[in-house]
Order: sequence, then C-alpha cells, then structure tokens
Amino acid sequence: MTLQEVKLLAAKGEGQRIEFKKKATYPEKIVRELIAFANTSGGDLLIGVDDDGTVSGQRYIEEEIFVMERAIKELIFPPLDYELFSLKLNEKKGVAVFKISVSPNRPHYLKEKDRKQAFIRVADRSVQASREVWEILRRGKNPRDMVFTYGNKEEILMKALGETDKITLKEFAKLAKLPKFLASKTLVRLTLANVLLIHPQESEDFFTLKE
Repeated sequence: MTLQEVKLLAAKGEGQRIEFKKKATYPEKIVRELIAFANTSGGDLLIGVDDDGTVSGQRYIEEEIFVMERAIKELIFPPLDYELFSLKLNEKKGVAVFKISVSPNRPHYLKEKDRKQAFIRVADRSVQASREVWEILRRGKNPRDMVFTYGNKEEILMKALGETDKITLKEFAKLAKLPKFLASKTLVRLTLANVLLIHPQESEDFFTLKE
C-alpha cells in the first residue's frame, strides 16, 4: 500500500469499512473496531489519521504498531488474521494501516476477564453484537439446509411482518406470547433459513422479510 492509497482511503471518511485513530492510546478499545470489521464486512483501521481524515501521521509509529499487535494477540479470540502496512510521512512521523478481511472464523470476540464480547459494524460505529447476531454468525459459518415447522408462532410473525414490514425480538415475543428465549430461537432459525434478514442496531436489532 502506498501513501497515495492511504490518503485516498482517508479522504472517504469514516464509515462501515474505515476507522481512523490518531494514536493507539487505548488499544483494548481499538481492537473492538478490528473485531467488528472481521465479524461484519471487513475494513481498514488507519493509525496516524485525524478524525477529519487528515493524514497527519504519528511520531514513533513503530511503538503504536507494537502496542496494537500485542493487544490483537492478547485480547482477540479466536486469533485474528490481518495485513499490516507501515508508511513514513517524514523522518519523524508515519502512518499504519491494519487491513481486516471478513473472517471465516467469526464470530471473534474480545476477551475481558470472564466476559466474551463480540462486536459488529453498524454504519461508522462498532457496537456490541446481540445474542441473536452472535448466534447467526456462529451457526452461519457452516451453512446447511434449515428444516423448520411452520406453526402458530411463525404464522403470527409473518402476519405481523406483512402489516408493519419490520419487527423486534421484544415485539415478537409479546405478540406471540412467547418467552424471550423461544422468540429469539425462532427469529434466528428463520434468519439462517434465509426467510428473514436481521438488521443490527445500537439499541435493538430488528428483522424484516428477506426479498
């Protein structure tokens, strides 16, 4: 990757597949962006780039890279593959690009004490994955024909989607008078069967019929 390519990337601004960081001050938070890229549609993390897209560089870029690589190794599971590009702007400053592809080993998660947190990319933000997204990522790695019975709860769901276009887990559970875990299993199963499409959100995911 050339410096010109880095500047072209930065000019696009932050979004679904691009994140800027001036420096690796809090690597334990920055790795969430890498996890989100790997779990969603891939992306590039640029270090040494301002929030407005200015490629200003960072002093001692090698130290920033060292800090990030250590965090990636220690905090992300399963291990994450990435490409790394380091470029000099001048004698003192440089930029680094961590290029992440959609991972065949997803979901990746952040190891924090006894907690496991997965993240996904929503627009220009990395948000914690819901239980449903986690399950869909996990089970979607080995796609197979999903067999499900079309019963009363599925009929209620389809009727509701015909009237409102979208539905949340909470709304479906209430409408079908189901425990939340059973409503969740139904929505996940129908998503994996390509009947529904999940739309991850920061607050609450919603589901639509797949066209």
